[in-house]
Amino acid sequence: MPFPLKTPTPNRIIVRMGFLFLIVVALTVFKTQGQSVQASVVTVGGQVLRPQKFGIDELRNLKQIEITAKDHSGKDRLFKGVAVVDLLSVAGTTLGRELRGDNLLKYVVVSSADGYKVVFSLAEIDPEFATQTILLACEVDGKPLEKGEGPFRVVVPNDKKHARWIREVASIEVVSSAK
Repeated sequence: MPFPLKTPTPNRIIVRMGFLFLIVVALTVFKTQGQSVQASVVTVGGQVLRPQKFGIDELRNLKQIEITAKDHSGKDRLFKGVAVVDLLSVAGTTLGRELRGDNLLKYVVVSSADGYKVVFSLAEIDPEFATQTILLACEVDGKPLEKGEGPFRVVVPNDKKHARWIREVASIEVVSSAK
């Protein structure tokens, strides 16, 4: 004689679904544990006329430049991306001839996905003041930036230390120190 099949009660169904939900959550947490959070977009905001969000495709549609610079280990690498000044220009930041007086009190805070932050004066980004190009890189040596480094990274070729070569860039914010 075969075993009789019991029809699951609504309570048993809820318990089973709850158990399946916990398994899915646990697997998701286990899978992502130890991985850094990567920003898929870079926001440009603060004291700008037109706040922006740039994904990798939007950045590739902007003027691309290449810069050869020494990485942390001292090896020459070819970085490709968009000049930070171009991102600020699209967002409507005060630049060029308008960058004088109180506008010279503005600075840029670049933040990473893990909360690391660096600062640049607006004048050191503006080509009418500075000779170097600060780059928001998407590629190195013809390949996308590796996990933990990208998808976006700031490259500051003339800095002697790489402390401002911020990885996993999530936001660029224009701020004023004027009171």
